[in-house]
Amino acid sequence: MKKYVGIFVLFLALMTFVPAIALVGQGGGNPPLSGSSKTQTLRQSSSKTPGSSSKGASSKGVASSKQEETTPASVLTYKLLDKTSDKVIDISAADYIKGVVAAEMPADFHEEALKAQAVAAHTYALRTIDKQLKNPSTELKGAYFSTDPGEFQAYMSKEQAKAFYGSKFDAYWEKISKAVDSVIDKVAVVNDQPIAAAFHSISGGKTEGAKNVWGSDVSYLQPVDSPGDKLSPDYEADAVFSSKEVSNKLTSQNKTLTLDPDKTKWFTGIKTTDSGTVSQITVGNSTLTGSQLRSLLGLRSACFTVAYNKEKDSFTFHTKGYGHGVGMSQYGADYLARQGQTYEQILKHYYTGVELVSINDLK
Repeated sequence: MKKYVGIFVLFLALMTFVPAIALVGQGGGNPPLSGSSKTQTLRQSSSKTPGSSSKGASSKGVASSKQEETTPASVLTYKLLDKTSDKVIDISAADYIKGVVAAEMPADFHEEALKAQAVAAHTYALRTIDKQLKNPSTELKGAYFSTDPGEFQAYMSKEQAKAFYGSKFDAYWEKISKAVDSVIDKVAVVNDQPIAAAFHSISGGKTEGAKNVWGSDVSYLQPVDSPGDKLSPDYEADAVFSSKEVSNKLTSQNKTLTLDPDKTKWFTGIKTTDSGTVSQITVGNSTLTGSQLRSLLGLRSACFTVAYNKEKDSFTFHTKGYGHGVGMSQYGADYLARQGQTYEQILKHYYTGVELVSINDLK
């Protein structure tokens, strides 16, 4: 009996496609590399902007082996906790992934990029479901994931998409639906297991390895070139803070932190990876990673330089990219698609050594 198709049998009893009501927002954080992945980015530069726990479901029925072998992904039903109403709703796989793609990637991106995003989002969802069935969280009330973008993938309902896209809704929703429907049965795997399909908005020109960001080496989350990102109008940005703001943000999170009276010595000893991510930085009497400092200051990425302006008594952080930088770059995916690459080529570029298989082929 095939493992993942068997998992889906647990919720095939509810086959009715129920419209979902959800909260649009931005995901963030580290994808649990040994379990489900937590999404990290809406592409905020396009009014939306670079993979936790939830509750598993109870079994509602048993299907025969023959049924399991032929179950199409389009009729699978997922359980989604709507954080607005605090109710668990049943939603088809296709409708859920359409809502995720709408929230996670600009609809004016190339269709092949939208397809790549759909496969990454669905792979991410399958990994999450597997984890929830094995180790359910009571907070999800029986759902597999929620509409909370801080914990799971961002999602918008069709009704929310209408309000968001306005006069462009019909064209954009048709484009998203066509892309998702064409790849809804595809999954990115390594050793027959769905991958932690991390993605981000824009890399610094080269994606980052999972080990450098989250401390765990993952064979398919390795640094790869993403030259198209440098063409993004949002590739570089400056974040300026007064010295008082910097001090308050840092010391509020670390009461033992002390800063030198000489403000030019507040940030020293910067080390970077080959991808340009700050791997280590000395802040006062503490040593932090670039990701930690990014979180404390709310920077767009951990690929940054910092300079002190004595006249204005301020610090300028010059960032490159947007997001954690691991896995698929969304802007980079759009660039590759416009160069003629297919969604399969895009996914295999950003996820090293993966295969694309049908859900029904999973073991």
